[in-house]
Amino acid sequence: MKQVVAQLVVVLGSVLVAGPGLAASVLNTGSSSVVLVVVEDGTKTEVALDAGGSDTICAAGCFLTLPNGDRIGLAGGETVEIKDGVATIK
Repeated sequence: MKQVVAQLVVVLGSVLVAGPGLAASVLNTGSSSVVLVVVEDGTKTEVALDAGGSDTICAAGCFLTLPNGDRIGLAGGETVEIKDGVATIK
């Protein structure tokens, strides 16, 4: 029984550690706030970022619409920097 519990703890710990690593990060390096539209699994969400702000999005891949209307497909794990409405994917 102790061995089963220990294995369960290892598996859950691995899932918790690996999960956030697959998400995309978005950083607003511009001088004004931006609102992004994220569509993940058919669910549309608006993400507001102040100047210098950042957030983690798209744990399972998504589409990101920028304020200028550009649409980007993300698989997760990317870093997206937004400056003056223009995105750079790293």
